[in-house]
Amino acid sequence: MKIKILFFGITKDITNTSNVNFSLNREKIILRELKIELQKKYPNLKDLDTYAFAVNEDYATDDSFIKNEDVVAVIPPVSGG
Repeated sequence: MKIKILFFGITKDITNTSNVNFSLNREKIILRELKIELQKKYPNLKDLDTYAFAVNEDYATDDSFIKNEDVVAVIPPVSGG
């Protein structure tokens, strides 16, 4: 399975890229498992308290399924006033 991962804000700085094509030897995966795979590849992501994910432009939960050719966005916490 191949998916595209998009990184924004601080996650872009941590990974030193704005996007990456990610390959897994599976037909589908749940987001919780993908988070673990991403943290293996980019250990500094563990330093963030929280970050959100969107799959194909819709916010996703840890139990959301990701399948071949999906686009996953990693969205850091946002603050402001």
